[in-house]
Amino acid sequence: MEREIITGVDRSARSRAAADWAAREALSRGLPLRVVHVSPPGPPDPAEYRPYRPEAVAEHVVAELTDRHPALRARGLHLAGAPVAVLRTMAEDAELLVLGMRGEGCHPRIHLGSTAGSLVWACERPVVLVPGALPGEVPPSPVDGVALGIDARAPAGDAVALAFEAARLRGVRLHAVHAWNLPARAAERPFPVLEEDRATWEDDEVQRLSDALRPWRGKYPEVDVLEDVVLLAPEVALAHAAGNSALVVVGRRSGRTALALLPHTGCPVAVVPV
Repeated sequence: MEREIITGVDRSARSRAAADWAAREALSRGLPLRVVHVSPPGPPDPAEYRPYRPEAVAEHVVAELTDRHPALRARGLHLAGAPVAVLRTMAEDAELLVLGMRGEGCHPRIHLGSTAGSLVWACERPVVLVPGALPGEVPPSPVDGVALGIDARAPAGDAVALAFEAARLRGVRLHAVHAWNLPARAAERPFPVLEEDRATWEDDEVQRLSDALRPWRGKYPEVDVLEDVVLLAPEVALAHAAGNSALVVVGRRSGRTALALLPHTGCPVAVVPV
């Protein structure tokens, strides 16, 4: 059975932006796109009929996407139920589940809606959270790569694979970011850390990152890789890397890093279960 990319939609602008990102990703991977709208069971509130009925939401988005991307293979689906449970089940065999960071009805100051936030932890497939507006609605910003948050001591293989594949598909550089902390014993010293000690510890971290990425470099020789070892909190390090990235990839073990990163990035963030 051919895998597909699934995007969950409602009538919000962020949902439409996420669906457009999913469409472009489906085209780059040669996969079909399924556009899913989930409405609560029971009779809809009269407000939900504006500007069109709930069961027409997915097909409306499909029509918009295929008009913008004529080569796209897409179909819409309307389901009733709890959105988190329905989308989690729908995504079990999907390549990716793509969502806007928040949907209709969310307060503008909320960076991540409850549905997206729950699926980051519950979904068994990678979840991509897409911020922002549709292409053309805001000036494009330059991007030069895919950013990967990686713990070189325990690398999340599925996250590394997704990041390398994303960089290959886009023909861009992979920026692999390993954030580290000083050893616990350093904090116990009554005097500041010596520069030579810090340099030795950093060299060890550089070697760990190089070792962790070596097999993937061999598998993806066409991908240019920037290995970056930084003495910062992971979310701060990734926020810097995300500034000119097309995508940030993290493993779910570091999902809290992704959630802390979301308010500070304008690019999609993929959270990969491991």
